[in-house]
Amino acid sequence: MPSLSHSLTRRQLISAATLSALGGAALAQSPATWPTRAVKFIVPFPPGGPVDTTARIATQKLGEIWGQPVVIDNRAGAGGVVGASAAAKEAADGYNFFVGSIHHSVNPWLMGKLPYDIEKDFVPVSFGAMFPIFLVAHPSVPANNVQELITLSKKGTVLSYGSSGNGGGTHLAGELFNMEAGTQLQHIPYKGSAPAMTDLLGGQIQLMFADAPSALQHIKSGRVKVLGVASKKRSSMLPNVPTIAESGGLTNYEAYSWAALFAPAKTPENVLKKLNVDFNTALSDPAVKQRLIDAGAEGDAGSSEDMRKRLQGELQKWKKVIETAGIKAG
Repeated sequence: MPSLSHSLTRRQLISAATLSALGGAALAQSPATWPTRAVKFIVPFPPGGPVDTTARIATQKLGEIWGQPVVIDNRAGAGGVVGASAAAKEAADGYNFFVGSIHHSVNPWLMGKLPYDIEKDFVPVSFGAMFPIFLVAHPSVPANNVQELITLSKKGTVLSYGSSGNGGGTHLAGELFNMEAGTQLQHIPYKGSAPAMTDLLGGQIQLMFADAPSALQHIKSGRVKVLGVASKKRSSMLPNVPTIAESGGLTNYEAYSWAALFAPAKTPENVLKKLNVDFNTALSDPAVKQRLIDAGAEGDAGSSEDMRKRLQGELQKWKKVIETAGIKAG
């Protein structure tokens, strides 16, 4: 039978080890030392796309700031639902995050019941980047600005526009345009931006609401005409191109694709605050800004409250568009 002094020593050692473990966990979550190991970011799209590329650029800088590895976990499928569902189930321990996109504000209305709740299962950390959408036309279209296009459409000219897919950001940009301008542009969905752009270049369709990565090279080469950018402000990528709002007199028109950072609900608040600060630092780095622009994105972080309000606005806007246009998941 062990001696009393030996038993006390063992209890003391166990107690000390327990306190040490707890202290280590607390330390790992403290703003001063977090993170102490690899951090994972779930991206709900395949490698190589705009959201994935943006996430890799930003998180690479975060890894440099932290001195810790970052892992991009691509969980593609069902228009972002597979990745979001996986992210919602991850441990809220400060080492799992989610890179959401415009689909995060569209899927509740497009797909009905989801295996997660956007507002209950996620907390916004920060906006990340905007992908400008440009309204471009085949050179044969007899319109050189948005107002001329609206007039042409209202005179009865049948005009079709391509998009990257049914219910995607470029499709919704076109339907919002129809609502605001009173036009009846006909939507032609494609399986991605590349085949849509191919048909636009070939004259099979007349128009396209195209994201920057798809459109810029063809705008600069003159193979397509650019009529306007769909965001509220002019794009730094093409500052001489007017917005659709100013060129067409559509004061309420605004559309863009985006990427933003979310965390599983109940992630420690101090971790969220530090991540927001570090993420803003990463996106303000000149080299990161340029890499994002080269990838067709404009970095734009901000506070978690800004992102919460932005998400609410996106949810309300696209709910109206989807219901008015009768859009169903493709």
